[in-house]
Amino acid sequence: MKVLVTGSAGFIGFHLVNFLINRGDEVTGIDNINDYYDVNLKYGRLKETGILLKDIEYGKTLRSLKYPNYQFIKVDITDHEELKQIFKINDFDAVCNLAAQAGVRYSLTNPKAYLDSNIIGFLNILECCRMNKIKHLVYASSSSVYGLNEEMPFSVSHSANHPVSIYAASKKSNELMAHAYSHLFNIPTTGLRFFTVYGPWGRPDMALFIFTKGILENKAIDVYNQGNMKRDFTYIDDIIDGIIKVIDNPAKSDPNWNGLKPESSTSKVPYRVFNIGRGQSVNLIDFITQIEENTGIFAQKNFLPLQSGDVIETWADIESIKNQLNYNPKVSVPEGVKKFVKWYKEFYGNHNASTALKEAIVY
Repeated sequence: MKVLVTGSAGFIGFHLVNFLINRGDEVTGIDNINDYYDVNLKYGRLKETGILLKDIEYGKTLRSLKYPNYQFIKVDITDHEELKQIFKINDFDAVCNLAAQAGVRYSLTNPKAYLDSNIIGFLNILECCRMNKIKHLVYASSSSVYGLNEEMPFSVSHSANHPVSIYAASKKSNELMAHAYSHLFNIPTTGLRFFTVYGPWGRPDMALFIFTKGILENKAIDVYNQGNMKRDFTYIDDIIDGIIKVIDNPAKSDPNWNGLKPESSTSKVPYRVFNIGRGQSVNLIDFITQIEENTGIFAQKNFLPLQSGDVIETWADIESIKNQLNYNPKVSVPEGVKKFVKWYKEFYGNHNASTALKEAIVY
């Protein structure tokens, strides 16, 4: 297939690109390489796929130095004109939209960034899919959409109408917008509600990265809600396995859908939403214990109250994607944390994070 991956310099996007190009698909990656977190990590990921910083210019198509079936373009999905040209030239079969302004806590102080990228940018993606008759649009939603819902585990059939952050509201909006386009233009769309993704090349603003860095540097780590938090931590390889299964099986209309008793995760049009998680809720303190065991260092913990916009627990009901697409997460939390800590130590060594990243990039 010819696949467009937006957010290809991001954590999940980078791993997805690697999988697709290694199985032989023709892949185009786009990313605006914003500075929400250290851009050097994004450039480091790009280098792994054969794209060098010194060659990157806005709007310029770069062919990978490692993979003849991969090209990268620095572009922002809010740039509708550039986006239209990319779609027109490449004739994509499928699109996986992972480009978004991420992070719950950042949305408390920078809400406009979420409207620009997650609403306007997503609308541009939908419009380009409409104009180019894309066969399947897969897009990132989030477990954050469940908000104040306390019924566990979170099911795609549950209500997701009470978000507690602008980030979550923007992701729920994506699902509604996608349904409208599936209804109006018969575009197959699948939304993926990701549950706390972790692994090598992960985001520096996520718990595992923050905790590992702090522990190795003998600094106190902030633990919110006095440690009384649970997350459905899901290893990146399992996430990618789920995304691939979804890309390869476009959404279809649900013949059993009933407008008198509407199921929220499917429709009479080619639209669906899946949870992608491990299907287990893990205590944050137990997660930190795994990091301590793999670093050999006891963490200094700074216990703090619950932050606004945070939820106390996430836990994915993954029966829907299991039954429909044979999704089966395999990597346990102890195994996943071990792999991440090993990568972190090898990548950063005795350097601090910023220095190691800069040394990893060919300018």
